[in-house]
Amino acid sequence: MEREEDDDVVCLDESFFINDNYQLTTFTFGSQVLELYCLQSASTDFDLTGQLVWPGALLLNSYLSKNSDMIQGCSVIELGSGVGITGVLCSLFCNEAVLTDHNDEVLKILKKNIELHKSLETPRNCAAGLVAEKLEWGNPDHMSQISQKYSGGFDLVLGADICFQQSSVPPLFDTVEQLLHLKGSKQCKFILAYVSRAKIMDSMVTNEAIRHGMQISEVPGTRSVVGNLEGVIFEITLQ
Repeated sequence: MEREEDDDVVCLDESFFINDNYQLTTFTFGSQVLELYCLQSASTDFDLTGQLVWPGALLLNSYLSKNSDMIQGCSVIELGSGVGITGVLCSLFCNEAVLTDHNDEVLKILKKNIELHKSLETPRNCAAGLVAEKLEWGNPDHMSQISQKYSGGFDLVLGADICFQQSSVPPLFDTVEQLLHLKGSKQCKFILAYVSRAKIMDSMVTNEAIRHGMQISEVPGTRSVVGNLEGVIFEITLQ
């Protein structure tokens, strides 16, 4: 007599893939000292890369701390904010800093870091203008909500180490184009801290900017080695 044996099926809860062992970590950029919760190693879920502080964020923060006059009193929106290290730095100088990410788990730690920063508020810290919003690149509903809530637009769009999947680059630039148009022609800039990991991505970023009617320029003196990789700051505007 034959016996049928069902294969054992193991159902894993989504929490199995999530590492939330965040550690309070100190970062120094010039005279600014920031404390944030972040991971020291990534979750197994590739979509949770925002739980880490990536080399491009360190590059962008170093650049902004040396050129803080460019964000003084400005309104900025950051794409792919992750744990919020760039947005938190900006909030020390900006009137408004809107930090965005598409992943709900990442948004949890982002909001936790915003609350931490607000609890440390000092006269120099304008954290009241620091907020988190959900924004998936290329998502018309998310973009519509941002456009309505911040109808006056932004002075700067920021992105740090956010170009590592080829499929994400076209929707990224779709979103950037819409954000740049909110403020009006050439009144808003996209500052991108780019870290080179593949030549095909290098050319793709440039080509997508051009395809979206943008001018992309390397900021002189910003090319450097970060995390054993070559990084650079790009300034991108509407033509």
